[in-house]
Amino acid sequence: MSPPDLIIPAVAFIIGIVAAYLFFRQQISAIEGRARNDLERWKIECTSDIRKDSVNRSRSTLKGRISEQMAPLLPEFPFSSADARFIGNPIDFVVFDGYTQVKDDRGDRINIVLVEVKKGKGRLTREETLIKKAVEEGRVSWQTIFLKDEAGDLP
Repeated sequence: MSPPDLIIPAVAFIIGIVAAYLFFRQQISAIEGRARNDLERWKIECTSDIRKDSVNRSRSTLKGRISEQMAPLLPEFPFSSADARFIGNPIDFVVFDGYTQVKDDRGDRINIVLVEVKKGKGRLTREETLIKKAVEEGRVSWQTIFLKDEAGDLP
């Protein structure tokens, strides 16, 4: 075959490639258009449900936080509410059990209890579990920190 005889098949081949490219490009555009339409339809149909779910979750979280703070006032709370100090994070309360009695000269012992309040079937978070483990293993200590007074002297 001479070079002029190769030109027609080469041009036909190139035209075929361009036609295939344009055909597949159109198919891809059609699929993308359908996907966009489906997404928009889904957004319209589900936005209301998503918002309701979000509000319900928020409401549930708020109820849980309120319950945590109100726990010392509930009959299930086994300590004196006056002995409980709300922290909120990473645990809910530090209870100085017996503090009120000691303060009123009616006792001579205080137990310190870290309390986490859960509502329903709540479980401890990883951090809460590690704090519980530290207490159970006795990795708890006391430290007094003295700050300098206005004159720069330590007590």
